[in-house]
Amino acid sequence: MGAWSARHRKAAVFGWLVFVVLAAFLGGAAGSHKITDAESMPGQVAQAAKILDQAGIKSPQGETVLVQSAARTADDPAFRAVVEQTVAAINGTGRTTDLRSPYDSGAISADRHSALIQFTVVGDADQAATAVTAPLNAVAGVQHAQPSFTVAEFGQASATRWSNDQFKNDFSAAEWTAVPLALGILLIAFGALVAAVLPVGLALTAFIAAGGLVGLSSGFLHTSDDASSVMLLVGLAVGVDYCLFYLRREREERAAGRSPEDALRVAAATSGRAVLVSGITVVVAMAGMFFTGIADFQAMSYATIVVVITAVLGSLTVLPALLSMLGDRVEKGRVPFLHRLKAQDVSSGSRIWNAVLTPVLRYPLAATVAAAGLLLALAAPLVTMHTANLTFEQSLPKGNALVATSERIQAAFPGSPAPAEVVVKAGDIEAPAVQQAIADLKSRALASGQMHGPIDVTTYRAQNVATIAVPLDGSGNDATSTAALATLRGTLVPDTLLKVPGTQAPVTGNTAASYDFNRQMTRSMLPVFAFVVVFAFLLMLASFRSLGIAVTAVLLNLLSVGAAYGVLTLVFQHGVGASLLGTAGVGAVESWVPLFLFVILFGLSMDYHVFVVSRIKEAHDRGLATRDAVAHGIRSTAGVVSSAAIIMVAVFAVFGTLSVQSMKQMGVGLAVAVLVDATVIRGVLLPSVMSLLGERNWYLPSWLSWLPNLSHGEPVPVPQAPAQQPGSPADEGARHRRVTA
Repeated sequence: MGAWSARHRKAAVFGWLVFVVLAAFLGGAAGSHKITDAESMPGQVAQAAKILDQAGIKSPQGETVLVQSAARTADDPAFRAVVEQTVAAINGTGRTTDLRSPYDSGAISADRHSALIQFTVVGDADQAATAVTAPLNAVAGVQHAQPSFTVAEFGQASATRWSNDQFKNDFSAAEWTAVPLALGILLIAFGALVAAVLPVGLALTAFIAAGGLVGLSSGFLHTSDDASSVMLLVGLAVGVDYCLFYLRREREERAAGRSPEDALRVAAATSGRAVLVSGITVVVAMAGMFFTGIADFQAMSYATIVVVITAVLGSLTVLPALLSMLGDRVEKGRVPFLHRLKAQDVSSGSRIWNAVLTPVLRYPLAATVAAAGLLLALAAPLVTMHTANLTFEQSLPKGNALVATSERIQAAFPGSPAPAEVVVKAGDIEAPAVQQAIADLKSRALASGQMHGPIDVTTYRAQNVATIAVPLDGSGNDATSTAALATLRGTLVPDTLLKVPGTQAPVTGNTAASYDFNRQMTRSMLPVFAFVVVFAFLLMLASFRSLGIAVTAVLLNLLSVGAAYGVLTLVFQHGVGASLLGTAGVGAVESWVPLFLFVILFGLSMDYHVFVVSRIKEAHDRGLATRDAVAHGIRSTAGVVSSAAIIMVAVFAVFGTLSVQSMKQMGVGLAVAVLVDATVIRGVLLPSVMSLLGERNWYLPSWLSWLPNLSHGEPVPVPQAPAQQPGSPADEGARHRRVTA
């Protein structure tokens, strides 16, 4: 692929540009088809969404206005006047329906100091997110006029509006922060502007093309906002890394005295091959998420697969063509100080890594025990990990106005912000038996001591459907709420509504969604883990023809994932150091984050592993002993691995600064894992373990001798180069060639 691209430079470059423009145009024209509620969740939640969808009933976008006074009660005329003023202001917007005063619905707290005005915003979820602006402004006007009272609004429409706005802001901030960061790091790594711009430009074009392809195919596999975030995150990281590996190897071979054509061929056959193996590993790992059966995971998996394949395709085709066009002009735009710094780093083999590697290779057993002990200590909090679908309040940063309003409502009316919802489908919703069953459910729910009023019933006569909102005890995703949900699903609904023949009554809501999601995750965890681990093992086995390398790769990746899990639990569940990230411990890790981290880290970790071990095997195949090959491989890749890791950590850390808790957890988890992987794993544990194993690293059972022999060595003979000064990169290469001879 590299040779073809170098020979057909214009076809490769212009073909890539046409592909990117065409994919972006067609994707934009087709539009994105988002995941529906019925697709996004498993279990009874999906059943409830399906009933509502088939009946043509849009989920009501309910809003609640809290009127509260520390000094006055709801019986006070002044309190009633504020409620009436608020009702009139909301009515005046013309954007609401089904408005209920607390004096009609009975939504007054036990201490009579708080009351709830409830209404529905017109339109579906998207329309309501826009229409809710008018009621929000009306409520804010009442609050301004009545400063001695608390008058604040919270609900589904206002939460969606905030989420939509924040997602756009966060996504834009991530783009504008991550790209300059990557560019700055590459500038330091290469010391030249052109060389720094190439990886970023290729990664961005790969992301643009992949976005178009995902949009174009979203008609048969729906996408989501999370998928877009993940695609940017992974696409930028791997796109830059793949180009960095390729470009650094080409520059290294040129510095060693090779002709431009030979340097490109060596880079294609070595680093290009490592990019291909790494890309395949990421794709296979991400494909494991399809075993979850959850549409959001499938959307994220598909988007990641598309952007990785696109980045690999660009790295193996258009990058060699551009390097062939530019030649040594890729070093144009040199920054004098940075370029000298980079040259010193190459010639010294990275002093920092030399200082680390020397004692590691001298005392490999002690290094193995110390590094493994550190990673196991980091992973220890994993045993206490609790996963949940975080509530809206948990997902937002502390101090947010919506969160403050929700917490006040929760304190005055436990369970009210996110009640469980029973969706009833009957042959005749107004039949006496059905109406009696609904009444029995309400009375038994209030008598259970696990649920509270007000219990609201909305009937859709034409569709023979009714929804019953039942506030549960607890915070929404704690043990108290889960127990209340179990009582509602396991006892109350079967003993009342399901006694009526032909009636369906699935229970949905935030607590139900969290429970069903976690249950599905638990069921799918083993198949996903097994698929990813087994296929990663087989890919490493086929790539390196070594049982030891394949087993080591899997075990080291499991250690880095375990360390990331431990840090996530410590920071986001227990709150240790959370304030440094502008957040607080929320008592749980987002349900989808651990599984997503597992599959993506297993893929991304192979970036470094394949690249480093390829150089080690390349040296071993040239005749160096395993210990010397390990030293050569680690030292020769130290600079590029460090640069690549810094870029990945920087990009992922940007997502750790975003507002939404799930994105923050994902960014921090990925950043920690990559940092651990590039330092402790690749710098200490990998060389120490390989030194201990010695020649057993390359053991392949005779019954596996049929595996193809994919050479990691140099594909062309080394040309005679002019005499070089001792210690120069070219002299170092010549020394290795003499050792091989």
